[in-house]
Amino acid sequence: MRLGHRLLPAVLSVALLALVGAALAVPASAEPASATAERAPRVIAREVVFEVANTSEALLRCPSDQEMYRVRGRLVGPERDVLGRGGPLRVNVLVHDAGTGGWFWNLRRHPRYDYATQLARQGETSLVLDRLGYDGSPLPNGRATCLDAQAHMLHQVVQHLRSGRYEFTQGRVTSPHASHVVVQAHGVGGAIAQLEAARFDDTDGLVLMSWSGTNLSDLALRQAEQQRAACLQGSGYAPYGATAAQYRALLFTSAPAAVQQTAVRRRNPTPCGDVTSLASVVLSSALTAGRVEAPVLLLSGSRDARVRNQAAQAAARFTSSEKVTTRVLPGAGSALPLERSAPRTRRLVLEWLRAL
Repeated sequence: MRLGHRLLPAVLSVALLALVGAALAVPASAEPASATAERAPRVIAREVVFEVANTSEALLRCPSDQEMYRVRGRLVGPERDVLGRGGPLRVNVLVHDAGTGGWFWNLRRHPRYDYATQLARQGETSLVLDRLGYDGSPLPNGRATCLDAQAHMLHQVVQHLRSGRYEFTQGRVTSPHASHVVVQAHGVGGAIAQLEAARFDDTDGLVLMSWSGTNLSDLALRQAEQQRAACLQGSGYAPYGATAAQYRALLFTSAPAAVQQTAVRRRNPTPCGDVTSLASVVLSSALTAGRVEAPVLLLSGSRDARVRNQAAQAAARFTSSEKVTTRVLPGAGSALPLERSAPRTRRLVLEWLRAL
């Protein structure tokens, strides 16, 4: 009995140590959410500005005023990368469609559909660009530019990103250099991006959303004619979609009502120079697709009202590309980053980017 009494404290001590050890040994699969959050990059956004020339490089130049402009955008990404502290940097240049604007890619009021911020949380840095004539990059005379000039300005932006020749609008922070540039574009922005890639061969990848060259639907063609008629009446800008309902019909199929309402409030008219040069740039982009050497990702929605779903035909034009990947999102309309399938759109893009 006396021996048992002497052993009892020792046994209790061993049992207590075992219990404490078990409590402290948390399996990796059961790691607290707070620890996971600590490892996620801190996302920041900074306003930036580029000095570009509004000039056309086509053999048959479209009208542009040849002047210098300050084109603005937002650099969105992990803090270390936006501030130039993260080493070699890939920047995704996000090019918007007619009738939208940079907000299309950075819809901060609806975080689930904020494409740039969601990509940043996965380690990607993006330049959300306002093309000349839109929002932060105003152009008093909408006839003073054209889509070929937009392609040349995009080329200048890509070059400035690579050299670091641009500025933060606030603070004395050194602009980071991009070691790799991928251009992602939506709608007519796809024509601009495709033309830039074919002509200058200075991008490391091309993502074209809801753009299929000449495979435009009757609805899209009627919309182009309506804009052209408005421009012929003397206006410098033409509405994209005569009414809010028409605007929604052109872009959306499944986007939440609140997202559509925000988009309608923020929609932009199209510079008439872009409107009147659309046909020639559509043709040029189709004829030059075979000169694009960078990898290409083509994304489209199965219910896109603006393009005919001929993805295979569109892919076949990129005869010189290293690799052409085509994906169709079931049930989605044109505005892929804002449709309910937006998480799948981002997942497809991220998988493609990581394979570059």
